[in-house]
Amino acid sequence: MCEKPPLLALAVLGVLGVGAPRCGAIQAPSPNTDSLIHIAVERRLARELGLRVGDTVRLGPTLDSVSTPAVVAAVYEPRRDPSGIIRPDFHVRLHLPDLSRLLGAQDRVDRFGIGIQPGADPRRGAEKLNQVAFGFRAFESDEIASKSSQTFLVVSRFHRAIALITVVASAIFLLCIMLLKVEERRNDVAVMRFVGVRRRVVFLAIVIEAALIALLGSAAGVAMALAAGAATNAYYRRLFDTQLIFSQVTPRLLIFGVVLSLVLGLGAGAVAAWRLVRTPPLALWGRAG
Repeated sequence: MCEKPPLLALAVLGVLGVGAPRCGAIQAPSPNTDSLIHIAVERRLARELGLRVGDTVRLGPTLDSVSTPAVVAAVYEPRRDPSGIIRPDFHVRLHLPDLSRLLGAQDRVDRFGIGIQPGADPRRGAEKLNQVAFGFRAFESDEIASKSSQTFLVVSRFHRAIALITVVASAIFLLCIMLLKVEERRNDVAVMRFVGVRRRVVFLAIVIEAALIALLGSAAGVAMALAAGAATNAYYRRLFDTQLIFSQVTPRLLIFGVVLSLVLGLGAGAVAAWRLVRTPPLALWGRAG
């Protein structure tokens, strides 16, 4: 039992502001549970204040009017929502009549959701609702999600631009490395040409070698991606106390990365090999010496 009970101020839609030291739930003196408000507490808030099912707390619309007792009937895990990941707000859920009485605002709501029958057009439904009366505005859930996700769309496009620049720079770097490595083998290629090995065979040998190097590089890249994704999720899930997935390495992404690596490796190997096999053997031997 704490000397000072935790003060909880309930705002609209059940958003809680915590204004007291962290301690366990208070016990109302001989409460009559039939007349108490029953609430569901978010898991983060329950852990923050040490609340358990059956504990009694006091609620109020402001910090100086915390007087309404309420019983914790459930502890719930909120739905995963990236838009609220950096918000420090805590939430509780109440029955609508209890919330309206607590706020002193009868028959008033900020927003509510309406379900439609499968196959119904949500846009036409929103238009009909907007024609019924004034004082409210109906939106499709997709429209609300699109407006609230603009920040994430900008970040996603920014990441795509960075990825494109990285791929182009990596391709140029890979081509330069392959040219240097092939140039170092001028002597070997000259000897192969002197003994009668065809240019096509030399070309294929260099391309196959480049493909094997690309496959090894792809395997190393996949391992690094999986390790980096696991570390990112572990760190940010603990930091924000959430089960959201911050880094996801999907099979489609892995396939794309491996194919891109093979294409770039084969392309760089083919360019380097073609440049080498077009040079006469005597020129290669002379340059090698």
